[in-house]
Amino acid sequence: MPALNEEFSVGDVVREVFTALPEVTVLVVDDGSTDRTAEVARQAGALVASLPYNLGVGGAMRTGFRYAQERGFEAVVQVDADGQHEPSNVQGLLDALDESDLVLGARFAGEGNYKARGPRRWAMVCLAAVLSRTARTHLTDTTSGFRASGPRAIALFARHYPAEYLGDTIEALVIASRSGLKIRQLPVAMRSRRGGVPSHNPLRSAAYLMRAVLALLFAYIRPPSTYREGLTE
Repeated sequence: MPALNEEFSVGDVVREVFTALPEVTVLVVDDGSTDRTAEVARQAGALVASLPYNLGVGGAMRTGFRYAQERGFEAVVQVDADGQHEPSNVQGLLDALDESDLVLGARFAGEGNYKARGPRRWAMVCLAAVLSRTARTHLTDTTSGFRASGPRAIALFARHYPAEYLGDTIEALVIASRSGLKIRQLPVAMRSRRGGVPSHNPLRSAAYLMRAVLALLFAYIRPPSTYREGLTE
């Protein structure tokens, strides 16, 4: 659970995860927060890894994947600390790992009423079309951060999870696809964030479109061979 200044929501999200899945380990990666995020997460029962400064979602997730790999976990599920992801959907993502390496919780696949408009929506549609071809499966929500990773994905992402802006979603899919991982999506409903500050607003939609295109270009420029070290069949 990557978290940056989410003291108003992270405790509730951690408790909700434990209610849905009492036996799981919850690791909150405090990504250089300046508020009480780490303290609130611990009080809710989570383990906390506190980064000395803000690395972004990608850096926080790589920390989580390395923790999982070192301790022999067979599955990792990313749940955002802002409350947008439904912990009740986690079990479905885990079940889908029986036949896949990476499972996305997709907002635009028939569940819920999540809407994106303008350049942000255009970017999502274009990204989905391109990445569906790369992954050889139909994807509708390639920027979703609600994901489950199996053993092969954990091994890959512990080494190569991208830290650049949007790389944690877009480039991570390219890396997984070009490394031979099997990807699928499941429809999920998502909620409005419970607190904190959204990472996007209407004034930045055009910038989002440009950055999404750049993230995709950088992902395809890098040779696939750089990702395969340490990946087991």
